[in-house]
Amino acid sequence: MSVVSVSMPEELVERIDRFADEHGYTGRSEVLREASRDLLGEFQDRTLEGRDLMGVVTVLFDYETTTVEERMMRLRHEHEELVASNFHSHVGGHHCMELFVLDGSLEDISAFVGKIRATQDTLTVDYSVLPVDDFGPLADMD
Repeated sequence: MSVVSVSMPEELVERIDRFADEHGYTGRSEVLREASRDLLGEFQDRTLEGRDLMGVVTVLFDYETTTVEERMMRLRHEHEELVASNFHSHVGGHHCMELFVLDGSLEDISAFVGKIRATQDTLTVDYSVLPVDDFGPLADMD
């Protein structure tokens, strides 16, 4: 097995170690291997390929980190054909929430989420994807 060195903030390392202890992992390497497999496989749902999809992406960041807000605005404009709607709100004491509603392909939504995740200083990125061309078994219930 290869050994990989990764730089991350100490508080994240502490959270990973606590998570490993609380959930019975043998250590942080096992947690990071599982998280990596999940991340790399999350957009590989073959049933969504080639379909019209709606994606909802929520980003939380500290408003004092102005580069995140600037990056969100840049991404919104760079992907205006994908971004159907965008909402910005102040939440809590020092945080902003950016919500994107996307309309596009799995590949385009995946690339957009990847760019947001790669943005330095985001606190959380959450998303959901669902087909809008039909609703699978629900459409057959008519």
